Amino acid sequence: MLFDLTRSELVDVFGEDRVATVPATAFPPATADTEGARLLRTVGVPTGTLLLRPADEDDGLLPLVQDVVRVEDFEDAAEGAGGWPVIGWLLNAHLALDPVSGTVHAFDPDEETVAELHADVSSLVQVTLRLQRLLEEFTFSGDEDEAEADFERLDGEVDRIREETSSVDPLPFRDDETVWSVVGDEIAMGQRFKGNGPVARSLHG
Repeated sequence: MLFDLTRSELVDVFGEDRVATVPATAFPPATADTEGARLLRTVGVPTGTLLLRPADEDDGLLPLVQDVVRVEDFEDAAEGAGGWPVIGWLLNAHLALDPVSGTVHAFDPDEETVAELHADVSSLVQVTLRLQRLLEEFTFSGDEDEAEADFERLDGEVDRIREETSSVDPLPFRDDETVWSVVGDEIAMGQRFKGNGPVARSLHG
């Protein structure tokens, strides 16, 4: 694992009901014992920005890439990618776990592109944790005269997450086009905060 994570660390910040997991039975047999599946089963991911994919109601399994997109439309898709389990959504991208390498890939059906998004699932959980925690804990001053300084401070926090993540796993923020880069930009602009929270009130009145 690139990042050391525990479920208690997530629960302490978000509470039990805000940390989602994927049951072991939802993974294909070849994937169920991998490190990535174990993390999603035992540690989980904070809900909000990232949404974990629920298992199918009929067979209890996660959908495979080939179930949600036309794999042949993705020129850069690795051989066998159609059989990877889809573990979540981020913006408009389906996130899939390569059980062999442990990497997480983002399939964008609109652009028909696929890219490595994380070197392993611990990186996915870590980035989700840090950005979601920023949304939970960042506070604006509420003073219109301090608005510019507030946004500079917020932008600095997002940049720090980018830099500290990239020093361990360069994939999530490797360029301005990754889905995490887009999410980071949205947060830095004051978006994605809770509609009834103190930040939203200070932003929107």
